Amino acid sequence: MAVRLPRPHRFDVYIAIGGLLGGLLLVGIGLGTRTAKDPITLFDGPWPILVPLTVMAGCELLRRAAPRTALLIGTPAICADVFTQGNLATVLMFTDIMYAAVLYGPLATARRIQWITGLLTVAGTLVPFAVWRVPEALLIGVVVGVVAYAPAATGYIVRNHRDAAEAARLRAEQTALLAEMDRAQAVTSERARMARELHDMVANHLSAIAIHSTAALSLDDPKTSQEALSVIRENSVEGLAEMRRLIGILRDAGGDTEPAAAPTLDGLEALVAGARTNGLDVHLDAEPCRVPAPVELAAYRIVQEALTNALKHASPGRVTVILTQLDDSLRVAVTSPFGDREGPRAPGSGAGLIGMRERVELLGGAFEAGPVDDPDSADGKIWVVRATLPVNEGDSR
Repeated sequence: MAVRLPRPHRFDVYIAIGGLLGGLLLVGIGLGTRTAKDPITLFDGPWPILVPLTVMAGCELLRRAAPRTALLIGTPAICADVFTQGNLATVLMFTDIMYAAVLYGPLATARRIQWITGLLTVAGTLVPFAVWRVPEALLIGVVVGVVAYAPAATGYIVRNHRDAAEAARLRAEQTALLAEMDRAQAVTSERARMARELHDMVANHLSAIAIHSTAALSLDDPKTSQEALSVIRENSVEGLAEMRRLIGILRDAGGDTEPAAAPTLDGLEALVAGARTNGLDVHLDAEPCRVPAPVELAAYRIVQEALTNALKHASPGRVTVILTQLDDSLRVAVTSPFGDREGPRAPGSGAGLIGMRERVELLGGAFEAGPVDDPDSADGKIWVVRATLPVNEGDSR
């Protein structure tokens, strides 16, 4: 099975070719790091220099693709170069291989190389001086430090800066991603809020219009048709006013105009009066309440939606609206007769109960809606909508 060698980086190829050509040029002009008379030179002449030079140039091809392999091969080559007349290009390429092994190799290898080259530098300084007892022996440690430890330390510093920059980039991308997720969530929440507001403002009027228009079409009575058309016109005007108010708020991006005031609990009397005009027998029992604006708006919309559902679905009978403020909450209860409604009915989408529940959950309250046994009712059951809205005294008006 053939061994597949890693493909060298293009820049590494340039370094290898440049180092090899530079080394050959130094050999051609006869410039070496030692003379033939040096005691450590075992192989004199130009040809022994070419072996470590060529091996080191081949290691440069692997400086990025396989840095540890390049260092393992390059270390015996630099040791062999010591016993020749030496070549400066071989030494420079070895320092680059040491640098690349720390920069591109695994983190554990980079730390291990730091320790090994540091110990070799200390040993190269102390051992020769202890043996020969001459100041010149200290230069051996200096050479070892320059050739081995200095490039390893430089590579480790560059690696730390590179890793820090990469970590900062990843944090920036993560922050941008979280910001985009928050923006998308905010847009979704705002769309849901707008949908609830639009449904709560317009559904009541459109339901009344649908019921009375059906009645006007089904009954051949001019007086009844005239009354139904009057109610239709009144609800149409009110629904259009509510629609214009919401559209005006959405269009007002510059804040040049003051937005219309949100409904308050003081408007429950008018809301109940409108329900009576639409044909509901409504009884309101609401004590004066001082609650925060979000709680007040939620309570108003819950009562509005409950009356709309009663208008569309409840059988004839009394509808009761009760608001009670406790120390830590506002309780809203709306009861209506439970049973099939006679006569025209308005279609329902099922979004009313969902919208009420969402309003209550956003405030951290409790909500329930459904039929409840009632012996006093003609059908033995009534439909009850109950909501408990927490009150934060610090936010109250």
